[in-house]
Amino acid sequence: MAISALDLFKIGVGPSSSHTMGPMRAGVLFRALLLSKVQPDDVARLRVDLYGSLAATGLGHGTDRAVVAGLLGFEPQRVNPDEMKAAVDGVVHGEGLALGEHTVAFSWPEDLLFHRESKPHHPNALTVTALGADGDELLAETYYSIGGGFVVDEAQAEAGETGVQDVTVEFSFSTAEELLDICSAQDLSIAQVVARNELAWRPEEETRAALLEIWQAMRNCVDRGVKMEGHLPGGLRVKRRAPELHRHLNSRDAVPNLITRTFSAMDWVNLYALAVNEENAAGGCVVTAPTNGAAGIIPAVLHYFMKFQPGASDDDVVDFLLAATAVGMLFKMNASISGAEVGCQGEVGSACAMAAAGLAQVMGGSPAQVENAAEVGLEHNLGLTCDPIGGLVQVPCIERNAMASIKAINAAQLALSGDGRHRVTLDQAIRTMRDTGRDMLSKYKETSEGGLAVAFIEC
Repeated sequence: MAISALDLFKIGVGPSSSHTMGPMRAGVLFRALLLSKVQPDDVARLRVDLYGSLAATGLGHGTDRAVVAGLLGFEPQRVNPDEMKAAVDGVVHGEGLALGEHTVAFSWPEDLLFHRESKPHHPNALTVTALGADGDELLAETYYSIGGGFVVDEAQAEAGETGVQDVTVEFSFSTAEELLDICSAQDLSIAQVVARNELAWRPEEETRAALLEIWQAMRNCVDRGVKMEGHLPGGLRVKRRAPELHRHLNSRDAVPNLITRTFSAMDWVNLYALAVNEENAAGGCVVTAPTNGAAGIIPAVLHYFMKFQPGASDDDVVDFLLAATAVGMLFKMNASISGAEVGCQGEVGSACAMAAAGLAQVMGGSPAQVENAAEVGLEHNLGLTCDPIGGLVQVPCIERNAMASIKAINAAQLALSGDGRHRVTLDQAIRTMRDTGRDMLSKYKETSEGGLAVAFIEC
């Protein structure tokens, strides 16, 4: 199986790739399937059933609204959040759900149902059903949101498919060991191996342009995040911190002193991560990297490099994202990037490893050092639970991205200080993450039934 960089990095909306973007894509898929098989006039009602983790934290993640938005035809990569909100509000207020020129009935409390039990293939499952005037079932399909915005239907899940197009690439690899062997045999960097593989999907110039568009979306997210004041949506009343921190850093760094020389880079990295994840929590436009819950780590580390490394260029951006892609592919193929499946180690841990690899790549690291950086980044996130308070991607998620961004930079520094030889391999660390996720109790995997989510209520 091969995975493109543009499969891992997708522009979409927050707050969650698996609980918002994925369900929205499922709604889009069902709408297209329905319109291809059934006359719109024959449809009287639509019903949505959410299962497992989608039901447990669906309200906090906006899953209910995301599915309806998809059924209305809004696609995450092209959506205007304000237009989407207005359209979904209309359905909430009883205006019905438009299928082309035909409007079907949709009652929010009666047609959007939450079930705590899980479907067999993945904790994130939903079923959409179209009903006729006499209540008979016209069409039904079950979808699984398997992390990072990837979606498979029931048949694909049963076949073990991953939601990505299977193509033949020049350098096929499924482990870090195989990747390093390719780099050695071909005398290529990790970024160069991935760049050559991307040719199986599109010409080199199109990949470059798309990755620079991804980078621009990350920059736009930071720019918006440092300007938006107020509190994040939801009952926690979490105040946005990025604007105040941005003002403080601009004022402080204008007068250099010992503190600015010592802490400036770290403070700016924190700012970038907070800005992105506050935007994500508010339902803004972000890039899955590889998920929305971990969307701030790669942008923060890449911003850090571009700001503090003299001579940094677009070529570095492309190489950074390509090297990060290689590591993200290994997580996707051999473990999971879904918090509902393996906990936050699969989201923040994966993103930390990807960012560390990207930074080591553009800092001139050898393939072995890049692999080492990724391993260090993951190793120190193993066992990380996903326990969002109130089912919102806010506490501890926003700060967790800032902490992991700093970890990624340190992981790259540690790897670059050595020669790439180390005791625990990236493949071993990924297997450990997979096994740890399998052993982790479900209450620590994006259900808000354990950990901080429960401790907060008890306090």
